[in-house]
Amino acid sequence: MQNYSDKAALLVMDMQNGIVSRFTENKEALVPVQKALASARENNIPVIFVRVGFSKGYPEINPRNKGFSGISKLGGMTTSDESTQIHKAVKPEADEPIVTKYRVSAFAGSTLELILRSRQIDTLILSGISTSGVVLSTLREAADKDFSLTVLKDACIDADLEVHRVLTEKVFPRQAEVMTVNAWIKTLN
Repeated sequence: MQNYSDKAALLVMDMQNGIVSRFTENKEALVPVQKALASARENNIPVIFVRVGFSKGYPEINPRNKGFSGISKLGGMTTSDESTQIHKAVKPEADEPIVTKYRVSAFAGSTLELILRSRQIDTLILSGISTSGVVLSTLREAADKDFSLTVLKDACIDADLEVHRVLTEKVFPRQAEVMTVNAWIKTLN
């Protein structure tokens, strides 16, 4: 079982307006994330928010990038755009960093690794939208960087429930502990 010392941080990834809005038909979707946030804060576990956003003019987007090239044509998703702001249901507190990334992984082009090293964090608890996107990419990169990892499976959301199941039951356990938010909370007490 993971030891959640002062060396851990909860990552809340891509919980921004433009992404959360795709899942608003399920009003309960963010409840596990809210519970994880409350428990992390109560237990003095740092919370770091990660969002995807781009500069005006989209200099970070390569036309060959299938995932992001459409954004530069459609507009929006700049760092000042409403769609890139953290959703009000999981609002950051004043001292909680909001890291901007430019690709799928939370580490891609962001200051995340610098913040983690500065705080001597070696354990990451992952939550986010989507399981097959930011969670998968961040987990893989973090594992390669030798972080201890926990995935809060009910605080991760994916449009494809079967992909979510396969990742959390078969793929992620190779590199991380996978548990529900309630099970994780029990490890804190």
